[in-house]
Amino acid sequence: MFKSVIAFLTLLLIGFTANAKRDFYQIKVYHLKTEEQERKVDDFLKQAYLPALHRLGIVQVGVFKPIPNPEKPADEKLIYVFIPFKSQDDFFKLEQKLAADKAYWADGKAYLDAVYTEPPYDRIETILLTAFEKNPRYNLPQLKSPMKERVYELRSYEGHTEKISKNKIKMFNDGDEVGLFKRLNFNAVFYGEVVAGSRMPNLMYLTTFENRPDRDAHWKSFSADEYWKKLSAMPEYQKNVSKNDQRLLYPTDYSDI
Repeated sequence: MFKSVIAFLTLLLIGFTANAKRDFYQIKVYHLKTEEQERKVDDFLKQAYLPALHRLGIVQVGVFKPIPNPEKPADEKLIYVFIPFKSQDDFFKLEQKLAADKAYWADGKAYLDAVYTEPPYDRIETILLTAFEKNPRYNLPQLKSPMKERVYELRSYEGHTEKISKNKIKMFNDGDEVGLFKRLNFNAVFYGEVVAGSRMPNLMYLTTFENRPDRDAHWKSFSADEYWKKLSAMPEYQKNVSKNDQRLLYPTDYSDI
């Protein structure tokens, strides 16, 4: 009995140590109704939130907005904030640390002290992710084009069940789909398994491109790649995505990523 307990604790410790070597990500999605709300959130993020995170050692924070589609106008405005943490513990301690930051409260006063009749946003959505084993740390994109021309593609792959979703994640790790993206220079910022969010089970990743033609050319090369054809045809990786959601974004002028 004692040996069984020791074995169980050892496996638990091994699992914890493995996760500790992988990033933990938060994606905050601000849902906005008006241009005034967008301005207020932009000011807060630029002048208070990102500087506060920088003071805490989170030096690279991504802030993105949807690329407008003239053929399908959006019914709301969105701002995506990507925050990389070295561990889950760092995420859970964040609010406590921000509460003790006087500069944060002073710089963000207009947003933080907003009255109920003039809220700076409609809702905030939060998505939490654990980095894939094959790509345990986030990466900065190696791009040369102006920020306003870049295309950042946020994809989420929902699974029919938890087990099926794990199979798609295995395809990225053991099947080396991550390696394929790297070889084709997709400049991925992160790959992560969603552990908390409004749509689960799910995985998400963010690839980056110089511009829209560059994005289209990369995906054309991906579809034609011999390794992808072989990997996607393997029996063990069939029908492991129930929904593929694609969001084309661009980085704000104050984004670190």
